[in-house]
Amino acid sequence: MTVLVNTIVTLGMFYVVPAGLRLIDPAGLRRVARLWPLPAAAGAVSLWLPRGAVATALAALYAAACLALAARAPARLLRGRSLPRPPEIAVATALVSPSIAGTALVAERAGIRLFGFDLDILALTVPHFHFAGFTAALVAGLVCRAVGTGSPDRLSRGAAYSVPAGTALVLLGYFVDDWAELVGAVVLTAGMWAVALPTWREIRPGARDRTTRALLSTSAVVLVATMLLALWWAAGEATDIVHPTLTWMAATHGLGNALGFALCSLLAWHRLSAETAPSGGPGEGPDTGPVVHRNVRSGIHPDTHPTAHFEEFSP
Repeated sequence: MTVLVNTIVTLGMFYVVPAGLRLIDPAGLRRVARLWPLPAAAGAVSLWLPRGAVATALAALYAAACLALAARAPARLLRGRSLPRPPEIAVATALVSPSIAGTALVAERAGIRLFGFDLDILALTVPHFHFAGFTAALVAGLVCRAVGTGSPDRLSRGAAYSVPAGTALVLLGYFVDDWAELVGAVVLTAGMWAVALPTWREIRPGARDRTTRALLSTSAVVLVATMLLALWWAAGEATDIVHPTLTWMAATHGLGNALGFALCSLLAWHRLSAETAPSGGPGEGPDTGPVVHRNVRSGIHPDTHPTAHFEEFSP
């Protein structure tokens, strides 16, 4: 299990986070995304070293970068509005999630049972908050921002609320009991399925090339199976019914979410941005209008990255 989990986490550190940052704010976070491979390298190396001082120090470098990223979240929520909009909540959740993963990584590499958690649970917390935390919240926000010509529809708006809420409830469940974690899994599953349906129904049909449509289709279909596994595991932990082991979950739920959902989703959204980029490059030429389905519009200023639905929230 260790090799598989470490491989998934390495993918999250090196590709998922910087690719997601470019979708959040290609201008304001461009430098952060470019430099991210440096702390990611430290974090990735720490995964493959034996537990000890060197691995802990390298993990701490990565955690520091994650905490600096999380520090940007409050400014994105406090923009003078009475209540943050759903995409803002989703992107703030995405920015905070790697800090939880980084903190767990430091404790696990140091051999410290942080808050009494087993080291195996801490190790699995790292990929969980890179993918269920960072990527799922980000994609929920992107879908929410893209669907509809005016305000997002109720399903995608619900996803932008329930994915962050489910992620928080799962984390809270770690400290309460298995039943609380099951509640979090139910909320998170509902949110992820609320991401999958508009992705399949609204965004996928309007993609202009077959590869992008295939990536979007894969990301939507995979969520149905992987989140059923999450529900099964959480229900088993709470009720003692027969359920998969952590090793089996890492090989199915974890790998499926990492490759089938997260990787495919990010690749698809970057391809969607390329579809709508003016011929002279971003910032040159007129806005190209709709990015996907006739009911899905980017709503983006032409001088910014075409699919970066959150640049207007930048501090």
